[in-house]
Amino acid sequence: MSERQVNEHQVSEHQMRDGIQFDDGRFHRAKLGFVLLSSEQTVESDMMRWAPDGVGIHFTRATNPDQITAETLGAMIDSLAPAAAVLAPNANLDVICYACTSGSVVMGEDAVCQQLQAGYPAARPTTLVSGVFAALDALQAKRIVVGTPYLDEINTIEADYMTAKGYDIVDLQGLNITNDSDMVKVTPDYLRDFAISLDWPEADAIFISCGALRTIDVIEEIEQATGRPCVTSNQAMLWHCLRLAGIDDRIDGLGQLTRLH
Repeated sequence: MSERQVNEHQVSEHQMRDGIQFDDGRFHRAKLGFVLLSSEQTVESDMMRWAPDGVGIHFTRATNPDQITAETLGAMIDSLAPAAAVLAPNANLDVICYACTSGSVVMGEDAVCQQLQAGYPAARPTTLVSGVFAALDALQAKRIVVGTPYLDEINTIEADYMTAKGYDIVDLQGLNITNDSDMVKVTPDYLRDFAISLDWPEADAIFISCGALRTIDVIEEIEQATGRPCVTSNQAMLWHCLRLAGIDDRIDGLGQLTRLH
């Protein structure tokens, strides 16, 4: 059924108000909200490109500098609730997600979700890294190789955080990039080769961390080359948010995770 046909069907189920016909709008299946870093340049286009028809994607931004360090990420905590509060307040969002992997582990999932819920209590709060863990669990992956663009201080925090969650980090390699504006420029071809170079026979999955990276463009190539699942930040975040909103569509082109789970 086309979107127009769906909307026409919805119109027939709604009462007229002052002689005007209303339906559930373009996004009648679900609405997802994302709190981005103010420096973010990749998440918006990834979410808009891959979201299924009928699912609304809405964004707001929380203040941060271009430099991605443990200190700058931790300082974002006070800006999350105000950012969430202005995110489509009349849209009845189903899910609200903090769209930063490194920030999620630096501040902690619980602390982030508390701030999101304080700002937007009607939506279910989550974080990008929560989506990664849900994705790894769906793939039954416990032994993980990890690639990141981050500084070593953030890599250490992320490795410790994942280990505390029960994952065995077989290897973790970072690119030691400081600025978010540089992370968005790392080419997909480089990311493909970087991910393939991380592959270990002992690993259950490859995880390429960071919503700023364009890894979503080369997931299929990584999986074909290595023969094992590849989880990326934006792929896992979208998949998880859709599932939390009750949308179980399978999406081709984003690897085993969205095709099989």
